[in-house]
Amino acid sequence: MASPAAQPAMMIDEAALGAYLEAHWPGFKGPVKAEKFAGGQSNPTFMLTHAGGKAVLRKKPPGQLLKSAHAVDREYRVMKALDGTGVPVPAMHALCEDESVIGTAFYVMEFVDGRIIWDPAVPEVSNEHRAGIYDAMNAALAALHMVDPAKVGLADFGRPGNYFARQLSRWAEQYRASETEDHPDINRTIVWLEQNLPADDGRSSLVHGDYRIDNMIFAHDEPRLLAILDWELSTIGHPFADIAYQCMHWRLPHEGSFRGLAGIDRKAVGIPTEAEYVARYCQRTGLDGIPNWGFYLAFSLFRMAAILQGVLKRALSGNASNPERALKVKDNIPILGRMAVDVIDREVK
Repeated sequence: MASPAAQPAMMIDEAALGAYLEAHWPGFKGPVKAEKFAGGQSNPTFMLTHAGGKAVLRKKPPGQLLKSAHAVDREYRVMKALDGTGVPVPAMHALCEDESVIGTAFYVMEFVDGRIIWDPAVPEVSNEHRAGIYDAMNAALAALHMVDPAKVGLADFGRPGNYFARQLSRWAEQYRASETEDHPDINRTIVWLEQNLPADDGRSSLVHGDYRIDNMIFAHDEPRLLAILDWELSTIGHPFADIAYQCMHWRLPHEGSFRGLAGIDRKAVGIPTEAEYVARYCQRTGLDGIPNWGFYLAFSLFRMAAILQGVLKRALSGNASNPERALKVKDNIPILGRMAVDVIDREVK
């Protein structure tokens, strides 16, 4: 995991935390020191150092929150359920929903010693290594979508059927609730998505909800995926949402605060094209292809815009995990709107 950097505004009552962990985590040995990781815009994340070793704490941010946002309890539950399935996740140690302990709900998980790759171009490795990283992500996503939720105790983790209709309603509502200025392209995208929902095809699986390279931990010196992180948006849903969301990053700019792959000669550096990545996923999951691809891409771009709008709203309200970085997303929101409209106009038949 990335190195933490303490931020006084996000300090934790270490004595209260230590007392709770002494009572609820058999592997814990106090005292405990908590240092906040510098990254992260949603749920503040801390490195815990204690007499028994290291662990990671993830908590809700302070302040008034949007309905159903920052669901650390869902993160804990899905990762605990996936342990042993072949989907790489950290081990879960403790969940605390009592806000009186440190001010918000939180959970503690295993510290996974590896690297987080912030740049999807992965410039520091060989082409073979880079190709292996992308294949590992593809294999893990296919494995996740092949898990039977009922067999891992997650039958009630979401409602099967009409996933995109429900998600569009949810994200449009959250976007409106956090809207700070008018974005005509996003307004047009919402209307188009509402009018062009594909018929429900009955597919249903566990979905991660934010499947991208910087939400993963890889081995230090090989292209092995050790753990998938940041499951707060996970649910039972449609698997095409995850694959389209990840492939959206093939189209995002590779500049500014965006970390996409647009403009990179993927063949020259060993990264599969969007079509190749989708084809390999389809091979692994037994699919002939993915129809209505343009809809899923446009939906993913809108959903990302809605997520960033929530980040911006929290920053303006003083509740962001990393306020300075959060304010910088303002310019990205209309860019995502323009990209969604471009997909609608150019790629939808």
